[in-house]
Amino acid sequence: MSNETSRDLKELCHWADQQADRIIKQKGDLPSYTCASGITPSGTVHIGNFREIITVDLIVRALRDRGKNVRFIYSWDDYDVFRKVPANMPQPEVLEKYLRYPITMVPDTFGRNENYARHHEMDIEQELPKVGIHPEFLYQASRYRDNRYTEGMKKAMQNRDLIKWCLNNYRDDEHKMKDSDVYWPIAAFCCKCNKDTTEITGYDGEYGVSYRCTSCGHEEKGDLRTSKEFKLGWRVDWPMRWNEEKVVFEPGGKDHISPGGSYDTAKLVSKKIYGWDAPVTMKYDFVKLKGVPGKMSSSKGKVISLVDALLVYQPEVLRYIFAVNKVDHEFSISFDLDVITMYEAYDRTERIAWGVDKAKNENLERQEKRVYELSQVEPGMPYVMPYQIPFRQLTTLLQTYSGDVDKVIASLPDVKPEHVERIKQRAVCAWYWVKECAPEDFKFAIREDGSRIEVAEPALTAIRQIRDEVVPVLDSFATDKDLQQKMYDIATALNMQSKELFTIMYHVLINKDQGPRLANFMRIIGKEKLLKILSVY
Repeated sequence: MSNETSRDLKELCHWADQQADRIIKQKGDLPSYTCASGITPSGTVHIGNFREIITVDLIVRALRDRGKNVRFIYSWDDYDVFRKVPANMPQPEVLEKYLRYPITMVPDTFGRNENYARHHEMDIEQELPKVGIHPEFLYQASRYRDNRYTEGMKKAMQNRDLIKWCLNNYRDDEHKMKDSDVYWPIAAFCCKCNKDTTEITGYDGEYGVSYRCTSCGHEEKGDLRTSKEFKLGWRVDWPMRWNEEKVVFEPGGKDHISPGGSYDTAKLVSKKIYGWDAPVTMKYDFVKLKGVPGKMSSSKGKVISLVDALLVYQPEVLRYIFAVNKVDHEFSISFDLDVITMYEAYDRTERIAWGVDKAKNENLERQEKRVYELSQVEPGMPYVMPYQIPFRQLTTLLQTYSGDVDKVIASLPDVKPEHVERIKQRAVCAWYWVKECAPEDFKFAIREDGSRIEVAEPALTAIRQIRDEVVPVLDSFATDKDLQQKMYDIATALNMQSKELFTIMYHVLINKDQGPRLANFMRIIGKEKLLKILSVY
């Protein structure tokens, strides 16, 4: 039965909440709601695939926030055919030998897991808990081989003419199967050579199916109750499993959900063959990538995985990117300077959610708070507001302290023990981003080797004045603006352009023409380190 909920429905204002309402309205008040997602682990599970997983997770949370019991299943379609070797897999020549095999029979050339499919499954299964996603995993290879779908396959074989009509229903004349075409809804992996290069040659009307392999010539009469090699074609397999698992919601990419596409066909098969009303669905759009560093894009064959994304984005910020964008809109995940913008947007939403900042109106405030809740790894609001340090400032601090996270945290005011873990997480992401993704002109290192630049008057006098008159009283400046004004005054008194003085100071400190805002940067570097750097002048 339903869990008790005390949520004010006005608070539940996200697109996932609207979708949850739609599911309840269309499917009625059920003791449990099964929401499904799934993919073939034929290669790296990339961030575009992750959009489907998190879309279901957001709707699962929305249903639970309405007090509903929800079963969230994730199907690994690992009894699919190994059709091609993806780019950048180790030992491609070994993998080539297993083309047309089921992907669970392909070896893991990384040498880590029992087979190729399991390798890619493990990559995502280990990462999903980090972003607060905990589905129940179903493995279709073992389910088929356990003969779990015997009756579903038998029903499909007995109704193959009706299925043929369903498949033709949305096709134009050019693509329709002809009356004379023989259609079989199941296929077989040859029990001798393991390839799917087989053709069905006969059916006895019950459980007996005969086939011949065009690769090795083997002929077999199998039994759907005991044979391990049979499976349904995906356009029938999909609706068969909707009925098997009693699925009430499953989203699809825009290629599947388009009018007359595979969802519409599956809907017909589901109702006419299996007597199950197709699940409520929704279309999600593609995810593009922006500013991907070469090292990252080449490692997985030009795709970005969840593992890659979590190197740059904290789990909450990554969830936020998907939660804040409408599900049917295309968007980009950035690895360039827009990373800073995305962290700033998340931080602003966080401040609104905690009442630190005000939204323009009450409606917007509710929306921001709901997006923030759905962005958290653990559902709901955290027990304490996280310590906010802007991502840009953090990158400056990390470069100032050569990536030493503990020194960075020690330099921050008012950090409580309960804040430390989250700051560390952000710092690790920020440091990775600086090293691997940030543009070269963004990177710097403090000059700490005792070297000096060649500098003529009046710049030399200016450097010495800053060392002797400004640095010792650095803490006495109330604001960055006051400190900046003092340096303007020094430049003016020496008939220098302030820009010229600032450029020289950047060369002195980091050997670059420019860098972080100088006044704030000097305060971050601190009196002791500044005096040491400037002592050689």
